[in-house]
Amino acid sequence: MHPSTALATVLVDELVRGGVREAVLAPGSRSAPLAYALEEADRAGRLRLHVRIDERSAGFLALGLSRGSGAPVPVVTTSGTAVANLHPAVLEASHSGIPLVVLSADRPSELRGTGANQTTAQPGIFAGAVRWEVDLPAPETVTLGAGAHWRSTVCRALAAARDAGPVAAAAGPVHLNVSFRDPLAPEPAADADADAVPAGRPGGEPWVAVAPAPATRPAPLEPGHRTLVLLGDLPAPSLADQALSWAGEAGWPVLAEPFGRLPGGPGVVPHGPLVAGAVARGDLEELVPDRVVVVGRLTLFRELGALLRLPGVVVEHVSAHERWTDPSHVVTRVHGPGALVAAPQRQTGSSAWVHAWVAAGEALAGRVAAAAGAEPTGVGVARVVAGALGDGDVLVLGSSTVPRDLAVSLDGTAARARVVANRGLAGIDGTVATAVGVALAAQAGGPPAGRPRVLALMGDLTFLHDAGGLVIGPGEPRPDLTVVVVNDDGGGIFSTLEYGDPDRLAGPTGAAAAERVFGTPHGTDLGALCSAHGVPHARLDSLAELEARLAERVEGLRVLEVPVDRATHRRVRDALR
Repeated sequence: MHPSTALATVLVDELVRGGVREAVLAPGSRSAPLAYALEEADRAGRLRLHVRIDERSAGFLALGLSRGSGAPVPVVTTSGTAVANLHPAVLEASHSGIPLVVLSADRPSELRGTGANQTTAQPGIFAGAVRWEVDLPAPETVTLGAGAHWRSTVCRALAAARDAGPVAAAAGPVHLNVSFRDPLAPEPAADADADAVPAGRPGGEPWVAVAPAPATRPAPLEPGHRTLVLLGDLPAPSLADQALSWAGEAGWPVLAEPFGRLPGGPGVVPHGPLVAGAVARGDLEELVPDRVVVVGRLTLFRELGALLRLPGVVVEHVSAHERWTDPSHVVTRVHGPGALVAAPQRQTGSSAWVHAWVAAGEALAGRVAAAAGAEPTGVGVARVVAGALGDGDVLVLGSSTVPRDLAVSLDGTAARARVVANRGLAGIDGTVATAVGVALAAQAGGPPAGRPRVLALMGDLTFLHDAGGLVIGPGEPRPDLTVVVVNDDGGGIFSTLEYGDPDRLAGPTGAAAAERVFGTPHGTDLGALCSAHGVPHARLDSLAELEARLAERVEGLRVLEVPVDRATHRRVRDALR
């Protein structure tokens, strides 16, 4: 057996032994040994392989599969720019704590620095974004010692990706750069020598069994009456559930961003960002807290950030990572997620404090409904999508306007659906592929009747930015996924920011410039685009049509487009202020 074939076979075998059940491949010549090994493992039922033609979509597909399953997922590429195209997914995985495994093929050492085709400096290409990286040289021969080296390397990579080991660190992406020397195709079956592959541990065990880091005794927060909890993005929905229960036991109201889990239940403030804005502006002075506890990472609303900067307010942070979030430099104390295990003692008068916050949110219900309107708006579409979800279903959220519209629309009565979003860097890239990965991971959980339903909600620019995520080969596993696209023909979020301020748009020149460089109209026919990819598409001109379509439970991938006048974004925002 060729050394390159042996190396690839051992790497894939050890990945499977380490718990890998999904893998993504963007094919190329230099990565051929890995492609053959993955296809063989797929054929044997040891893992499920997903082949994609675009490395950027492949990276986000692996990210979505990992988000959906919680397990490490490798993405395999050939050399050169193919590796660089994974950088956005690696950055998102790094900031979100997702165990993504990059397995890049490379030229052997004698071809590096020579101008050889498709050869660049791949070791260190992801800079500080990976938790661990290694550059495996191309083997000259196959020995038992080499096999042990290869297998233990895979174990180290999986341990670093998972946040496992004797010392706790944040989960995240890892990079195995692997050199292969010609020949890259396997020998004919008649000439192959299976014994040339160094064997792994008996019974399918991994080469190295890595024990988890020792748990430390959590220190609970101090009790406090006028305490407010701001719930942001967390790496797992279970942490969001734990935080909501913890705040409820402590008697603290919660303003929640719609990540991890659709927020609901006692103590969750309806239309929370709107109430936060009123308090920050001084309209509801009776609700100014003495302390704010931020759980997770806040990424959406300036209004929530303004609460942290109110004079005299003490700010504490419960972080799921070794890094904490504090862009305003106001945090006085940082806690680990162990602080959520036991709630502090409930203080006298806490029920009235929670009721005051919840009542302020409930008083806004009529205004939100009126602002959302009967015709499609971003907030109206978000309300319909949230209403279509049941307990245990999954919503994949794009960035930009849609998560803000959803957060504003939520009244605390939504089902306990899981929410997945790439909030590590909050980019719009890779969202379609991420949603496909989440849906495919959900399908691995059992027969259709018992699976959670997966919906995705995103804007048109987010959808177009990752239209390649719709490209799924005829022999590849296909997701059961409904993608709802709010199409305002451009960058609607900018109309709600200072760039859309009428005072800044005075005169035809100002308005035209803002429309071109911020509005970015595209005029793309989304139906024709979907048709080119063989994806069913429907254009819906009313919220009633959207509600009816979402009531259908269909198999396969489909796109529901809802046209929205971009000008309504600012009108709705101004009405809700």
